[in-house]
Amino acid sequence: MREFWVASGHHLTRRAGHGGLVATPELIMAYLARPELLPPADACEAERHLHASLMADPLRAVSSGDIAALADPDARENWSFMMNFRDRLMAAPSLEAVYVALARKGAGDLPPIFLSQLCHLILRNALEGCDDPYVLRSAELFYRGQLAAIHEGTLLLADAEVIEAEQLAQHDLHSSPLTAMLQQPKSFGEMDVMDDENAWTYWSRSDAHAMVMNIGGNKKARAGLCRVIERWIGHLLGVTVSVETVPSIEDRDWRWFIGLDSEATRIGNALWRGDRLENVVAERIVALMRLTFEDVRLVDERVGDKPVYLILAMGADKVVRLKPQNLIAGLPLAAAATVT
Repeated sequence: MREFWVASGHHLTRRAGHGGLVATPELIMAYLARPELLPPADACEAERHLHASLMADPLRAVSSGDIAALADPDARENWSFMMNFRDRLMAAPSLEAVYVALARKGAGDLPPIFLSQLCHLILRNALEGCDDPYVLRSAELFYRGQLAAIHEGTLLLADAEVIEAEQLAQHDLHSSPLTAMLQQPKSFGEMDVMDDENAWTYWSRSDAHAMVMNIGGNKKARAGLCRVIERWIGHLLGVTVSVETVPSIEDRDWRWFIGLDSEATRIGNALWRGDRLENVVAERIVALMRLTFEDVRLVDERVGDKPVYLILAMGADKVVRLKPQNLIAGLPLAAAATVT
């Protein structure tokens, strides 16, 4: 079986009999090694001791007194959050259960990067055995921002962090590195546009995020995004759905939509009200999809057998920030189907 996304840390978890991932001491150690939790140079002795003791025993009890002993108020806040998060992960039946609860009840003060990492881990589990690199590349949208660009009339998505690193390397803040890379006929510098000739190379560089998604001109890329959404919902909610891309919403009696990001939600609300979209706003739509349920008995009666429309958009900065939690919190399930 081909390996991918080693950086997700899935090897630091345990897959339980129910198919979900269970947290381990090794996973907690990986969190403790994050830059946000490494004691800075000016950290007090109490913070250094706390971090060292947890690296030696990541599940050791941490009292309120241990936290109160930290000199820096920001450190006290960070460590209080981390210990609560650790205890929640270890007590939960699965990481999936934690994610669903966060999606439905709100992430509160959970830093976005932690929610993204949970998504990364869970997606790696959900896509175990997947042999389609188009699906895997599309899945990167769930946990990494994408910079959009139009090249020869086609919408392309490249990893925003990789592009930012390229910009810093170029030391040229007066031009977009993505635009400069577009001068290349087939690739963005080191970033190949995924096609049938090079898709096989994804396996050797899945953690590099160095392949560009041709979402505007490659049907396999768009289909890949649909398959990821189907897997995500099926894995987390146990609900079977079918997703397909559509050019527009032709149904005059459409009942429900889910904005997959903040901009898409604003656009969807405007369409719902019957507002006419200005061209500059309409051009921000990256993908429009239609979702249908296999078993309509699981659907809220307000929707019934009608499809749910999914909207994905880019912000004014041309970055796509997909929020996969919206698919969990926004899906119109009947009350009996939302019990976890």
